[in-house]
Amino acid sequence: MTSFSELGSPSPGSTAWRALLALAVVFVLLATTGWTAMRNQRGSDGPLAAELTAWRKGHLPAVAGGGSLGGRALPDPSGPPRRLARFLDSLTAAQRDRLARRYPLVVGNMNGAPVELRYRANRIALARARDAERKRMHDGGLTPLGRQDAGRRMHRYEELLSGGRQILAFDPTGSGRAAEVFGDLEHAARVSVVVPGVDTDILSFEKPGRAYSAVAGMARALYNAERVVDPRGKNAVIAWADYTSPSGIGMDAATGRLAAQGALRLRALVNGLPELTRVSLMCHSYGSVVCGVAARDLAPKVTDIAVAGSPGMRADHASDLGTSARVWAMRDSGDWIQDIPHVELGGLGHGADPVSSGFGARVLSADGAQGHAGYFVPGTTSLDNFARVGVGSLRSVSCADGDSCRTGLS
Repeated sequence: MTSFSELGSPSPGSTAWRALLALAVVFVLLATTGWTAMRNQRGSDGPLAAELTAWRKGHLPAVAGGGSLGGRALPDPSGPPRRLARFLDSLTAAQRDRLARRYPLVVGNMNGAPVELRYRANRIALARARDAERKRMHDGGLTPLGRQDAGRRMHRYEELLSGGRQILAFDPTGSGRAAEVFGDLEHAARVSVVVPGVDTDILSFEKPGRAYSAVAGMARALYNAERVVDPRGKNAVIAWADYTSPSGIGMDAATGRLAAQGALRLRALVNGLPELTRVSLMCHSYGSVVCGVAARDLAPKVTDIAVAGSPGMRADHASDLGTSARVWAMRDSGDWIQDIPHVELGGLGHGADPVSSGFGARVLSADGAQGHAGYFVPGTTSLDNFARVGVGSLRSVSCADGDSCRTGLS
């Protein structure tokens, strides 16, 4: 990474000059956006925090046939997934159901819990959140804008409750978080996790008018593409908007603070997946920063990390990520992200360009993507490449330059 001691006397085209330019860009953005990252920040209060407090004070509910398990202290919900899985496996189906109904947000976000139990708990949590927002829509104490926001949230929760959708995580606190599964996660041999970028929250989780620029549409398109590439494969895709992303282009988008927090949550998700599952991370825009920060401590089950439209992974070289996973990168020729300075200085910026020859990633073709938000559009080479990486069909990916990205594949 570039440090102040390395700057010396900058000359145009030098690393130091680009670093100073990066600082100038950031401060101009901050001046014109008004520190947008301060909007919609998640506080410590909310339904999930309240449930966590009650859980930590609670005990296992006694039910008919529960034997001596009734009254047993509940485990730390953020504990190791294996320990939580063993605890839940020791319960009767009735006891698990009671926990899901009493603490739906806790159970619905618990890595290690059976996926069907999480889906059921999140349906309960979503229904409660929908009913709460419906009441807020008619709350005379709210401003018209507040009632409008309540209506938008209510409709989003209804959408997430419709059609048997598989919601793996849900938290209505602040701007909201969610994760959705496409496919059979419980029996999947390969799982692809789509990690989105800035301005991702519960309201932007899906965008009917621009489906493939939102994480739910990205993941759905990837799942369908993987089924085309590997029709008989046991594959699943997770739309993972379960971290607090930067709001707008401001200080949070220029630093790694939220990426560091998101990395902790991403590692927890991966650790909660079955040990024999092979996992690929598909990271878009600021999501690639999250994946870069998370890389060093990811479990070996993560075999591939693919980034698109990346501002950097907070590393100078792929080897600096400290992961055994293969690192792939792509960028469309019309993506505006190529114009940002790929440096890091004093915590601002995210480091080297992942598609540059010096970074050391396997560079994939992004033909057809058409800009920063088009990498998951059906029919594009970029989506096809993501799908081939996801199902492990690595020798058939399309490289950006000849067949160089396939060199050395085992």
